[in-house]
Amino acid sequence: MTDLVTCLSVGKGTWNEVRNVIEKENWRKVFIITNEFGKQKYQPIKDTEFIVVDARRSLKELMEIIQKSLKDKVEGPEVGLNVTSGSGKEHMAILGALMKSGLSFRLVAVESDKLMHI
Repeated sequence: MTDLVTCLSVGKGTWNEVRNVIEKENWRKVFIITNEFGKQKYQPIKDTEFIVVDARRSLKELMEIIQKSLKDKVEGPEVGLNVTSGSGKEHMAILGALMKSGLSFRLVAVESDKLMHI
């Protein structure tokens, strides 16, 4: 089983996309990178760990927060990654944190009600 790292932030309708990605696979663990609003409002459907970030912080700070939060919790060497939701800055921070952690990733998304591995 693979772990999932996903961003839950801005973008109309993207929270449903995140929910669909979580539902379509038997993930070992789900890590949701979000803001305080997302943590309070999103109702997880599986065992989920929230990593709360403030997108107003610098890219370097965001990367460090994400990397530190994932350390020793992710079973690698590869994770599923969904970045349908969120901003480019958040996406850059997630990608940078995964690469600095030595993790590879497989992009995942839902298309035609099926999980697509890219």
